[in-house]
Amino acid sequence: MKIIPFNIPLLLKTEIHNLSKVIDDVKFSGDGKFTKKCNSWLENNTKSKKVLLTTSCTHALEMSAILINIEPGDEVIMPSFTFVSTANAFILRGAKVVFVDIRPDTMNIDETKIEKAISKKTKAIIPVHYAGVACEMDIIMDIASKYNLYVIEDAAQGLMSSYKGRALGSIGHLGCFSFHETKNFHCGEAGAITINHEKFLDRAEIVREKGTNRSLFLKGVVDKYRWVDIGSSYLPSELNAAFLLAQITQAERVNKKRLLLWQEYYKNLKNSPYFETQESPRDDIKHNGHIFYIKLRDIKQRQKMIDYLNKNQIQAVFHYIPLHESNKCKKYNDFNGLDQFTSKESERLLRLPMYYDLSIEDVKYICKTIKGFFND
Repeated sequence: MKIIPFNIPLLLKTEIHNLSKVIDDVKFSGDGKFTKKCNSWLENNTKSKKVLLTTSCTHALEMSAILINIEPGDEVIMPSFTFVSTANAFILRGAKVVFVDIRPDTMNIDETKIEKAISKKTKAIIPVHYAGVACEMDIIMDIASKYNLYVIEDAAQGLMSSYKGRALGSIGHLGCFSFHETKNFHCGEAGAITINHEKFLDRAEIVREKGTNRSLFLKGVVDKYRWVDIGSSYLPSELNAAFLLAQITQAERVNKKRLLLWQEYYKNLKNSPYFETQESPRDDIKHNGHIFYIKLRDIKQRQKMIDYLNKNQIQAVFHYIPLHESNKCKKYNDFNGLDQFTSKESERLLRLPMYYDLSIEDVKYICKTIKGFFND
């Protein structure tokens, strides 16, 4: 019996063609024609004012923290159920992270808990679109407007997803995508920052280019480029961009396949009396089939399910351990209100295999095996 891995990175076989062009052009450092084509595709797809490819989503988040001038003593609000980069980007600038609880139906930040977490020190809200399913962005943007706060969307998993017709990453003041090999589209490691407010347009390019005005120099606006601001090396190579471009230009095809797999899981596993399935979003929220998960009774039953699936050649994994549970980082964060769902729901969640080369037959076998666990 073949092993069904949890993930196989996307490979469309067209990436080689683009990589060969980079080699032929002998242009390997960033901001060449492939980087620009990626930026342009992402701008057209998200309808953002500007999109800049970065070395990772982590670095896109760090750029965001610099762009909104996070300083020591500032506070930012986000869910604890997220990857560590979401918090680190702001802690590195001296901010304190204030966590609020999540909604059990989406695993996203509970928008009704945000306002109570706001203080005079609050500077930004960081919604995380878990599994490519949108947070309630209308409510979040209204809260931000009321208190004059920035909104930075962590859309690491959200390319090709939307909220009420608007692409994720294009709704907040800034947005961040990931192109890590675990994502729907990748080049091994990269990311992107979306700039949706005019005040950040020029400075974003400076911060991305180590704090220099090199982009103006390349455009012929200045005769020499100089150090003009803080920044770092957030620009990926042309090899990364060329690889990524081959994939995102096939985004509709890839997205369609992933949604077919997602629907097959949902059709086979919904309405089980033994576990909960990931919910199908309402009509005005479109997701991208990035993740399919189920929720078991508790952490013990989850581990038994993982072991059972492994015995049947299926690899399944759990996801984030909530960040507020890290004892070593307590001084950097605070959980506002009750942890009613964050810890409990994260301990129940189990991610099933999901990747482009997965077959419908594979999904049916996985679903049959899951049901077999309870029969046994």
